[in-house]
Amino acid sequence: MSHSKTKTSFYRRIYVTWLISQGINSVPKIIAATGMPRRTAQDTLEAIHELDIELGNTNGTFSVVHWGAVNQGWVEANIAHLKRVLEYP
Repeated sequence: MSHSKTKTSFYRRIYVTWLISQGINSVPKIIAATGMPRRTAQDTLEAIHELDIELGNTNGTFSVVHWGAVNQGWVEANIAHLKRVLEYP
C-alpha cells in the first residue's frame, strides 16, 4: 500500500522523536537504526519542531524536552505500525 508524502513525513518525525526518547539520539545512531540517508535524518530533525515537539541538543546529542501536541502514549502503542508504513527495521 502506498502512503502519501504528508503521512510518511509526519510519521518519520514522530518515529525519530520516539527513537530519541529511547536513547537513539544522534544522527549516526538514527541512521544506523533506520537506514535512512544522513540528509533525511538531518532534515527530519530540523523539521520536528513543526509538530510543536521540543528537542534539546547538546553537541549533537538530542533529547525530547516536550512532546507538544503529539500523544506519546499513542506513539508507544502504534510504533510497529509507524515502522511498517516507513519500512524501517
